[in-house]
Amino acid sequence: MKQFAIRATYLIVGIILFAVGLVLTIRANIGYAPWEVFHSGLGLAVGISIGDASIIAGVIIVIIVTACGEKIGLGTVFSMILTGVFLDELLKLDIVPLAPNMPIGILMLVAGMFVIAAGTYYYIKSAFGAGPRDNLMVVLNKKTKMPVGLCRGIVELVVTFVGWLLGGMVGVGTVITVVAIGFCVQIVFAVFKFDAAAVEHETLAQTYKALIAGAKRGI
Repeated sequence: MKQFAIRATYLIVGIILFAVGLVLTIRANIGYAPWEVFHSGLGLAVGISIGDASIIAGVIIVIIVTACGEKIGLGTVFSMILTGVFLDELLKLDIVPLAPNMPIGILMLVAGMFVIAAGTYYYIKSAFGAGPRDNLMVVLNKKTKMPVGLCRGIVELVVTFVGWLLGGMVGVGTVITVVAIGFCVQIVFAVFKFDAAAVEHETLAQTYKALIAGAKRGI
């Protein structure tokens, strides 16, 4: 149970950092990351917050990937719900000022990407399952046999375009994020000497069985 508590802490810390990073990229005010373009556009179209739009999109994606046979984990569910919740709460607190100009905006965007990368490290380290949007790319890869990188590019291009049509903010920051986020993640993983490919993620069923077994040993 102690090990579970440590992993759960990694998961929550990862999601919080991810949300903080998203807030920084949003308040940079030079164009949102692809999924945030979509979430903000969806929020504007139906009159809900960007966090609620993120949750709704996450739920739909989880239903799709589950129907396609992809297994989800505790981290998938927590990410689906808590990222949107934390994002909305941080935006309501208004503790991150809006960038007053392009240079400051770029600095905030880069800082946000590194915070997101740190959140990704802790999230993956928890080994509780991939996030909904990562699962979507995996499903597309399996169904089309196209490279994962190409699948990611297609997904991000589509959500950016749809989000832009709905009123989401597209700008130079959108392009910078698409190009640079992968490098930020690689740098953070290198600093922590972390091999994401070596992590074996648990499904919900496996986590449940492990918790039951741990509870029995504790009796």
